[in-house]
Amino acid sequence: MPRAGLDPAAVVAAGAALADEVGFAGLTMGLLAERLGVRTPSLYKHVAGQDDLNRRIAALALDEAADAMGAAIQGYAGRDALAAAARAFRAYVLAHPGRYAATVGITADDALFAAGDRALSALRAVLRSYPVQPENVDHALRTVRSLLHGFATLQSGGGFQWSADVDESFEWLIDFADRGLRSQSSWSARDTGPSSGAGALP
Repeated sequence: MPRAGLDPAAVVAAGAALADEVGFAGLTMGLLAERLGVRTPSLYKHVAGQDDLNRRIAALALDEAADAMGAAIQGYAGRDALAAAARAFRAYVLAHPGRYAATVGITADDALFAAGDRALSALRAVLRSYPVQPENVDHALRTVRSLLHGFATLQSGGGFQWSADVDESFEWLIDFADRGLRSQSSWSARDTGPSSGAGALP
């Protein structure tokens, strides 16, 4: 019988917390079973295996990031909304580096696609304040996501060692993105070919 009080959601939550503690690369079914006080085979009553656990943690992280950004942008538009979403995303990644790392390079399933779309919905709302042409929305989303993801993951991994203040650098990034998005009215659509549709996010 499964351990009382243990279900898929509890296993995934414990796995996400452990990933934040030891790093995503260090998360194993054996280590998670030890943390939960069960034998490793008991976990297979709740998740199909390591890959399934990783996907579920990735979906959880994207849902949580979506909630953080969505709440942050309420009542804001333009640069204020962009800044609110950016700061919320960065804060989330810094607080939960292990579980967020699960979202990188993961093979997507329906749950992960849905979570990824929720995470992007806040950024789509931000873009509505900017003159981004409909055919360029995916490119704008990828650009903003790349800026935020790159900065947050570099910082969480200790990648910024120079003396310049990191918070000031992040505000510089927000200004940079804001200026670029506001300049979209003078841009023409670029024919970059069809999207592959691969991955949980554009």
